[in-house]
Amino acid sequence: MPPRSIVKKFLARPQHEGFGAIVRRSIGRFELRYFDPFLVLDEFSVSAPAGFPDHPHRGFETVTYMLQGAVTHEDFEGHKGTIKAGDLQWMTAGRGIVHSEMPAAEGTQKGLQLWINLSSKHKMIQPRYQEIQSESIAEVTKDGIKVRIIAGESLGAKSAIYTRTPTMYLDFTLKQGSHLQQPIPKSYNAFVYVLEGEGIFGPNEESSSIGPHNLLLLSGFGDGLDAWNKSTRPLRFILVGGEPLGEPVAQLGPFVMNTQQEIDQTVEDFDNYTNGFEKAKHWRSQARIGLDY
Repeated sequence: MPPRSIVKKFLARPQHEGFGAIVRRSIGRFELRYFDPFLVLDEFSVSAPAGFPDHPHRGFETVTYMLQGAVTHEDFEGHKGTIKAGDLQWMTAGRGIVHSEMPAAEGTQKGLQLWINLSSKHKMIQPRYQEIQSESIAEVTKDGIKVRIIAGESLGAKSAIYTRTPTMYLDFTLKQGSHLQQPIPKSYNAFVYVLEGEGIFGPNEESSSIGPHNLLLLSGFGDGLDAWNKSTRPLRFILVGGEPLGEPVAQLGPFVMNTQQEIDQTVEDFDNYTNGFEKAKHWRSQARIGLDY
């Protein structure tokens, strides 16, 4: 069977988000509200004092992968940690979390944040964190291809991350002249997001090269992804895939449930500090206290 083809391509343009941060949003925007099970993909760029002060989540997971600099996370459960370039935080918000994500280094902090939906049976579970430092992420180099295995498996290596919604998340760097053939589970929806350089993706080696900040939605048919680097610079991109949930989605900003009634209940819970949001009543992050508002 031939590899998967590209069915849609989007250029993620900069927009303002949070408190003075800039993001390039490719999933979760007007043209692509949802790509089951993925709700949002942001490539973010933030410099102090800008950032993402105290805000809530319910019903999904956030996966933050740092590309440059560092970000400190703190939440109302007392969890606090800093992730640096190459580090990963996989946060299961579940029934509710309020947290902040703020710059922790000089200059510009850059990274990716992916929102993965949770099935109805998992939306109200207890929050959970998986934080992995760069040196603990599985990495393989072979035939001019380097892959960091954030979730799933590639080139014979597997990730230690546990994913409630079955997910693959691979960070590839291809040297000039390299050709990648990466299997993708047949049931998964999958996409590519280009970070650096230019590459050719899909079944046709003679297709046009595609550059940074482009999201490529892959077809549901085919054995996996083929990619070539025919440029003189390294090509870096992520390949992400996930098992579709096939459930209705009701979303109000950082709350993602299955019905409007559940969204209304979530807003009520958040406003009244109940059903998972109890600790939000008296909690403020150090970052927010520092902003003095």
